[in-house]
Amino acid sequence: MVLATGLKVLTKADRGSYAVGAFNVNNMEILQGVVRAAEATRSPVFVQTSEGAIDYAGLECLYTMMLYAAESSSVPVVIHLDHGRDLDVVRKCIKIGYTSVMYDGSHLPFEENIATTRNVVRWAHRHGVSVEAELGTIGGAEDKVSARTIVYTEPDVARSFIERTGCDSLAIAIGTSHGAYKFAGQAQLDLARLRVIKRLLRMPLVLHGASGVPQQLVEKIKQFGGDLGTPEGVPDDQIAQAVRLGINKVNTDTDLRLAFTEAVRETLVTNVHAFDPRKIIGPARDAIQAVVEQRMKLFGSAGKA
Repeated sequence: MVLATGLKVLTKADRGSYAVGAFNVNNMEILQGVVRAAEATRSPVFVQTSEGAIDYAGLECLYTMMLYAAESSSVPVVIHLDHGRDLDVVRKCIKIGYTSVMYDGSHLPFEENIATTRNVVRWAHRHGVSVEAELGTIGGAEDKVSARTIVYTEPDVARSFIERTGCDSLAIAIGTSHGAYKFAGQAQLDLARLRVIKRLLRMPLVLHGASGVPQQLVEKIKQFGGDLGTPEGVPDDQIAQAVRLGINKVNTDTDLRLAFTEAVRETLVTNVHAFDPRKIIGPARDAIQAVVEQRMKLFGSAGKA
């Protein structure tokens, strides 16, 4: 399968009223679980790396693995940089062959966000690479990205931002949060705001901080010796509503971490003689595949490859 750009995959999703899953990968097993799920459900997919993942595994190593997985796959695969804030990292990802990058200038003053995003768009489009930008901030912390408060995306401001930057997709803030501890009370996305933004922009929109935090995984982690407290995710019904109202890319990272952790803990507790890394991490790969398959069906991308 030829590598796909973010714009190509998300334009099709926008027209078809579904969302494509974007999943953070840090090593071979996570990558394999994600791509196997995409093939099993016949879904397009974003495999994405954060700046933290690049620090951990190295850009060349991660890119080589993702490229091999994409070229060996029978479904469209987008290789994407998630939450790029370091412009040097953004340039390196464009140069090495990523087909999509996110420049996250949401922490900057509005005019500076516009100016820098516009420059990234110019660099990326020169190489045929799609650009996702962000306006507004979501709460929580994950990897190198954190924010104490949520700043909701204003529809009219978003329209001006798009006109002045020329980005291909926009990550918006409607109440989600990074990490496993998203809400102090009942989860409630601002779907009315989403509806207005979609009507004004008429382009692919992205939802970050949207992991579901499956409680069965949390309970099994506790059963096998872990203690995560009381994490809360975004309920499936709210994700489904957001997709119907115009979200076309949904990021997921925390759910993969939970699946990986639960499977490794269970293996080590139930098989005390295990010392072969393949026997320990292999079940984690299978657990990630199961979670990703469920997410792809929720997003409506199953069968769209």
